Amino acid sequence: MRVHVYDLQVGDRLLHDVFNPYGLYVLPKNKILTAEDIVKLRNHRIEYVEIDYREPQEDDYTPPQARQIVEEAGPRFESAVKGMKDYYLRVSGENGGSIGEEEVTGHFDPLIENLRKESDFVSVLLLLNTQDEYTFQHSVQVGMISYTLARWLGKEEEEARLIAKAGYLHDIGKSKIDPAILNKPASLTEEEFELVKTHTVHGYHILNRSMPERPEFGLVALQHHERLDGSGYPQGLRGDAIHPYARIVAVADVYSAMISPRAYRKKRDLLDVLQELQRLSFSELDPVVVHTFINNMIPNFIGKRILFKNGQTGTIIMNNPHDPFRPLVKIKNEFIDLSRRKDLVIETIFV
Repeated sequence: MRVHVYDLQVGDRLLHDVFNPYGLYVLPKNKILTAEDIVKLRNHRIEYVEIDYREPQEDDYTPPQARQIVEEAGPRFESAVKGMKDYYLRVSGENGGSIGEEEVTGHFDPLIENLRKESDFVSVLLLLNTQDEYTFQHSVQVGMISYTLARWLGKEEEEARLIAKAGYLHDIGKSKIDPAILNKPASLTEEEFELVKTHTVHGYHILNRSMPERPEFGLVALQHHERLDGSGYPQGLRGDAIHPYARIVAVADVYSAMISPRAYRKKRDLLDVLQELQRLSFSELDPVVVHTFINNMIPNFIGKRILFKNGQTGTIIMNNPHDPFRPLVKIKNEFIDLSRRKDLVIETIFV
């Protein structure tokens, strides 16, 4: 049967090899689809696939506005990714070039325009999150989260856009790191990690040289791995010694890294990552920033389909005010309070 990708379900079997509109091979014939496979098909802008016939279920759900998100935000996301790739190439040499704020605005502001009118931020993150080109996509995603978080914190539009650009550029110093290390399909050795840590200082120098009129950009690049308890790097700063913008971008950076799939590990469930952020807010991350993020993200999960580790699927129906990370869900025709069912563990949340 021929179905739209937004009507696919976990467990559907493909009848043919799937290629994207550019002829790139995406998934093989007879593949039993996982939640990650379905998101991958959407990110490759594939509209229809042929699957084995299945009986329609009562709780089939096509999320509203999902297609519009991909159609409008997708090209702008890709443009921002391309811009970041161009910056890396330009500044990576020993006497690398510089980056202008005007071109950063040109690559990133169109994406912000989508974020301003899209209320379902969780869907945006899910639909624009793939394993491909992690380094560049991560930078774009951190910029997106930084903008949204800045607005949730009550920042005016102009300042929120400034924070967004700082988030977009926060990892530019990685252009000076050997790509073989950045893209290593395994955990880094201690020596490799020490090399990667130098990206903060490299980024500081690149951005200060490129845009001296925007010292915030360089400071965010330098400080986004600093932690309130002094456990971060490169300077081991504590508390208010860390720039406020860097504290916002740090939360965006940690969240994006945790939810993104990598070659050597699966991405984590979005609610599970929010719970981990809450834990970090008691020591490493700014508690006001973290709790603002959590309080504004949680309502976005209502209506999202979920896959449990036992293979069951369901839908999030209501938030639990006593345990926001264990919501009320519907599985077939049964309503279940996950705070009372510790045996049901969410594997994936998807649109």
